[in-house]
Amino acid sequence: MELNHIVNDNYNIYLITMDRSDQFWMVMDNGAREMAAMLGVTYEWDAPLTRDVNKQIQIFNNAVAAGADAIMLAASDPLKISEPVEEAKAKGVKIIYVDAPAFEEAVITLATDNYTAGKLAGENMFYELEAIGVTYGLIGIIGVTPENRTTVNREIGFRDYFKLFGRYQILDTIYTNGDPELAKQATEKYIRDNPNLVGVFSTNEGSTLGMGYALREYDTNIIGIGFDITQIIQEMIRDNTIKAVLIQNPFTMGYLGMAQAVASLKGFDTGPKFINTGVTVVNIYKSSQILS
Repeated sequence: MELNHIVNDNYNIYLITMDRSDQFWMVMDNGAREMAAMLGVTYEWDAPLTRDVNKQIQIFNNAVAAGADAIMLAASDPLKISEPVEEAKAKGVKIIYVDAPAFEEAVITLATDNYTAGKLAGENMFYELEAIGVTYGLIGIIGVTPENRTTVNREIGFRDYFKLFGRYQILDTIYTNGDPELAKQATEKYIRDNPNLVGVFSTNEGSTLGMGYALREYDTNIIGIGFDITQIIQEMIRDNTIKAVLIQNPFTMGYLGMAQAVASLKGFDTGPKFINTGVTVVNIYKSSQILS
């Protein structure tokens, strides 16, 4: 793909994410904005302030009505938004999924391999428990929603990893919509209701923040493994409140997603249907340079 062949086309391209509050989406916006500026296209990021499936669908439909040529979408509910996506495609709108696909087919999806990432989170939980001599007990999972395919796949991977070790029991997931306060309350409930609780796995940024607040307040030896990073989460890793998090690459999702959107509009080959943008494990030994 040669940039001088595709710059300065008058395309209108939108990024529509699950919310505007998580730092994850802000970083994705930065990536998309940088590539849009490089390619000379019109770009807009829009999303509900907090996660709201119906508001996201309304924003998506508004973008189509406003003349979007392409939409980069992180689907809050992959089923409910699939019909609007199908209707947009029928009008010629190119759809690029970033982080969270819907069920309707798109040009390409750029995301983490979430099942494998969940297994990696399980592996890190196991080794952290073994390191402090804990060889059995209960482990909780804080999810986002049952419909969120990305975080549910992380749950499934995590659970599948622990099927190897019958001495650990994984509790029912508590869903908190990615809200830090609800995730804090969920972690507190796990602690109160389960004297043998040894670990909690949180599946996104908001749930990791809430888990960390609760673990810090209770000052327990419970192992916390999370997903995504903010300055506060990094501080929690440094003070040993959270043992490790898995960091995705939202900048890459936005940056390459924008490039793929323009390529699809130009009729260029966009390659495979899925690009794994990868994860990195960050713990107390690897945290110092992440957000500095």
